[in-house]
Amino acid sequence: MLDALEVVTTVLVGLMVGVEFSVAFVMNPIFGKLPEDSDQLARAHGGRMLGALMPFWYIGSLALSAVWAVAGWHRHGTGLVVTAGALLILSVIMSVLLLVPINNRGKTWTPENRPEDWKEQMNRWNRFHYARVAVIVAAFTLLVAALV
Repeated sequence: MLDALEVVTTVLVGLMVGVEFSVAFVMNPIFGKLPEDSDQLARAHGGRMLGALMPFWYIGSLALSAVWAVAGWHRHGTGLVVTAGALLILSVIMSVLLLVPINNRGKTWTPENRPEDWKEQMNRWNRFHYARVAVIVAAFTLLVAALV
């Protein structure tokens, strides 16, 4: 049963990393090249869609990692799982304090009501997001290493 938990947790975190990596290095660069107001509209829609899904994914990944650490306390690699969990906690804190406030503003914007500095706010969100991607990639790497 613990083996299944380890695999499910690692796959779930890996998929989350893939989505967030794609947002950072595929979707947002594509959005930035769209004509006229399409960039802002695409980001607003993405913010609404992923903003509804990602809290469950982040918290679920953290919870599964915690269960893995407790259930596998006696196993080799538990320190890696605990460290990965700490990084996932950091990613949640980063999300709540840095990214969510910008996302909550951005997902309501339209070309008619967006602030003049909307691009600067999106660039700030991008910088915070790159850092969060690095944190969750590190957590995923530790979880994979704990499987060995």
